Amino acid sequence: MGPIGSGKSVGCSVEIWRRALQQQPDAKGVRRTRWAVIRNTYPELKSTTIQTWKDWIPEEICPITYGAPITAKCSGLDCGDGTTMDIEVYFLALDKPKDVKKLLSLELTGAWINEARELDKSIVDAAISRTGRFPGKSYGVPITWSGVIMDTNPMDDDHWWFNLAENVKPTNWEFFRQPGALLKIAGEHGIVSFVANPEAENVEHQQLGFSYWSRLAAGADPEWVNAMVCGNYGSVFDGKPVYDSVYNDSVHVSPHPLGLYRGLPITLGWDFGLTPACIVGQVAPSGQLRILREYVCDRGGIKQFATDVVIPKLTSLFPGLQTISWGDPAGVQASQADETTCIGQLGSLGIPTQPAKTNDLLPRRQAVLDRLTRTIDGQPAFILDPSCKILRKGFLGGYKFERVQISGEERYRDMPCKNRYSHPHDALQYLCLGADKIDVINTCPEPPPPPPQSLAWGGI
Repeated sequence: MGPIGSGKSVGCSVEIWRRALQQQPDAKGVRRTRWAVIRNTYPELKSTTIQTWKDWIPEEICPITYGAPITAKCSGLDCGDGTTMDIEVYFLALDKPKDVKKLLSLELTGAWINEARELDKSIVDAAISRTGRFPGKSYGVPITWSGVIMDTNPMDDDHWWFNLAENVKPTNWEFFRQPGALLKIAGEHGIVSFVANPEAENVEHQQLGFSYWSRLAAGADPEWVNAMVCGNYGSVFDGKPVYDSVYNDSVHVSPHPLGLYRGLPITLGWDFGLTPACIVGQVAPSGQLRILREYVCDRGGIKQFATDVVIPKLTSLFPGLQTISWGDPAGVQASQADETTCIGQLGSLGIPTQPAKTNDLLPRRQAVLDRLTRTIDGQPAFILDPSCKILRKGFLGGYKFERVQISGEERYRDMPCKNRYSHPHDALQYLCLGADKIDVINTCPEPPPPPPQSLAWGGI
């Protein structure tokens, strides 16, 4: 894993060739290996991965046939020691878990997964299962080395790579992380700058030297630079963030866990459907909206979600506090199965919930924008607890308007993408629509403990 332009793809191409040369020759003096080179899409496979391979393994040595699949073959290459090398390389585009079937008939020595962050873990597992199978026993020679090599730019901290590299650390796996090309420097007032990293790799092979990366960083989104140039784990999204140019991560995310005002109600916002979400907030005496927790269900009904997740959390973290709850107005529609409503089910569980005044996007989005763009007594009118990672990544670009593929201009769809970030953000919007009705100005509740002490309400 490393920044762009650090030579990762070149290194993997040469590694395949090196391993092929190291394969023990059979009785005929032939070093035989077979490989798969995998990328997430066919256009990127042809325009980037194969081009890198050709730059370092010329077609004069290893010709490429553009069939199905694209195949590079080299037979009888003189190794200079009385042996020859036969290598066969299949170039495959596998961007969905269902594409695993393209691998299942292959008998491979090894595989290279190019830009691994773009691929599902199931494809990695399938690639591993097909390696160590060539050359077979019929050739009368053991396999000198087999396995999977991967390269990638950095990814988010909820990615399978991050989990394996930083948490699980499975046996027989090794993870290598290149130094960033630039270093991120945080200055005063949240201003971020980037400087050359003296430990950066491949600088001497970049024609522009450090200027190559400095030019990329100039004017680019700091989160993109942090991941793609500095080589750090981070969120990088395509499309236009719903709160573009308004949300400021250094301003709107608290540097420490937010405390709880005793004596003031907590506010809930709900999004229903097959992936329900609940956002927990509190309006401070100043009027500041403090988002304390997020709860998201990958798949399930509102009753199960509330019973198994939300109510136990409310009971343990916010005991004895009044609850004011708003939900998607669609929650008043009766189910065709049993004629119950989502809002009715919450009420039966002890969480009386009102439908928000609208589910139209413009007023919902505006309710959040109004708070993101205001300050109260020098403090942001909206502040997010650092535990709310999905909301935060949504603000950074996961909650987005999808780009429309029109040549020559940048255009985006009118409605945000439905994804894992949209559901909690919908719930946040319903909460913001209702929070404007709460009047706690100038009340005198018990204030939260000062940071960074542990929270009196048991927060993580």
